[in-house]
Amino acid sequence: MVDIPTVSIMIASAGVLVAATYYVLQIRHQTKLRQMDLFMRLYSTFMSKESSEALLIIMWLEYRDYNDFVEKYGTPSSERPVWTAYMMVTNFFNEVGMLLHRKFIDIESVDELFAFRVALFWEKLKPLIEGMRKQLNPQVARWFEYLYNELKKRERTLQQRGVENG
Repeated sequence: MVDIPTVSIMIASAGVLVAATYYVLQIRHQTKLRQMDLFMRLYSTFMSKESSEALLIIMWLEYRDYNDFVEKYGTPSSERPVWTAYMMVTNFFNEVGMLLHRKFIDIESVDELFAFRVALFWEKLKPLIEGMRKQLNPQVARWFEYLYNELKKRERTLQQRGVENG
């Protein structure tokens, strides 16, 4: 027969187990909420009027390479709208890439909202970025490139799964 102290120990242990489980679930939920909040703030920044204007400026640029760009639009230190747009776009995608690398945001969410734009703007700016790396700093837009490469890897993986499952 089970005595009263044993029953009370079992009940207390069960209570601790339930509380610990609840705490773990709450922590996971809070983490997801924080990640979503961060992601929505990023998206709001991306969709702002200023960002939209910068994206349009970059979209309509025509240049062959870094030297051609500098010849047409001035040096990186010039205070021209084109350079401001370049900085806004590359800094935004650089930030997203760094957050992805540090696992503050997940690749699925980035893929769903930014994949097309990342590819479009990386491919548009790649010649300029490569020239800036040679001329100024080899680390220019490194997290932007990381973001682009991670999204391309994901795209290949999803295509392979589609072929295997299809």
